[in-house]
Amino acid sequence: MFSHVTVGTNDFARSRAFYDPVMVSLGLTLVHDGDDYAAYGKGAEELPWFWVLPTFDGAPASHGNGTHFAFLAASRAEVDEFHRAALAAGGSDEGAPGPRPQYTETYYGAYVRDPDGNKLQAVCHAAP
Repeated sequence: MFSHVTVGTNDFARSRAFYDPVMVSLGLTLVHDGDDYAAYGKGAEELPWFWVLPTFDGAPASHGNGTHFAFLAASRAEVDEFHRAALAAGGSDEGAPGPRPQYTETYYGAYVRDPDGNKLQAVCHAAP
């Protein structure tokens, strides 16, 4: 459905220190690497990619109220590792790993915010 998603950052070095371990926790790798940009995905030839970079217009980056990005996790353990990695890398907790039966009976997710305030989620839809 998506080619890519981009989030802006006000401190690229801080964002790299956050996203590098968080993306690894989801089985994603750094597919594009520059002085002020990074993209993560399953491979350099396989979309979608998740980009982190300063804003194009030079204005401060800000997060959207009600906006979040949900990454598909292969297992509940991967959701747990995403949450742990995000907190260890300077993210903040927005919802500990656990079942969310209000969505579906197999929904298992965790929510965090990156250092710029962007809300991220890892979710596994597989039965336990």
